[in-house]
Amino acid sequence: MKQPLHRRQPTSSNPRVQRTRNRVLAIARELLPEVGAGGLTYALLAERASVTRQTLYRHWPTRAALLFDLILEGPDLGTYPEPGSDVRAVATAWLKSLRAGVSVPAMRTAVLTVTAQADHDPDSAQALVRIGEDRHAALNNLLEPAGVRISDDEYTLLYGPVLARLFLDRGPVTDAFIDAVVSQWLTTLHPGSAVGSHM
Repeated sequence: MKQPLHRRQPTSSNPRVQRTRNRVLAIARELLPEVGAGGLTYALLAERASVTRQTLYRHWPTRAALLFDLILEGPDLGTYPEPGSDVRAVATAWLKSLRAGVSVPAMRTAVLTVTAQADHDPDSAQALVRIGEDRHAALNNLLEPAGVRISDDEYTLLYGPVLARLFLDRGPVTDAFIDAVVSQWLTTLHPGSAVGSHM
């Protein structure tokens, strides 16, 4: 899948820098559930990753930038869906991938932290917007073979119930719940967005 434009690009030409960056992110994922967002200081991360704080600031000028990459460059759980022409199947697979992603403790903590800080921290607010844009664009890429392009509202109506169940209700997101969400969502799609789709 094509990499979103806002992802950080310069490390791809330098394998050593990329390895360092990947190691730091892996260690940050280990530390975050253990120490919490407040305890994930650059001093601690630099010590555990055996890098300087200057190295961390060069890659992630703010903690929001670090959390942004932790969310969007999470571990491959083997659950990310393939593009397809069956809108129901793609949406279902995408929600199951979302469920798997936020079940990773570091990912869950990072998402909640960025969301909580967005009201008073402009960097976190911007990161939250960019995360939404990234995931929305990725879902539209998956739906391309179906001839479907969903709007911002249609995107929110798909993922909203799952995040509400996870973070507000604190309940399980079962396969049956996802099926119900997708069935309801399909009825809300604007007729123009579902042209040529298999629903």
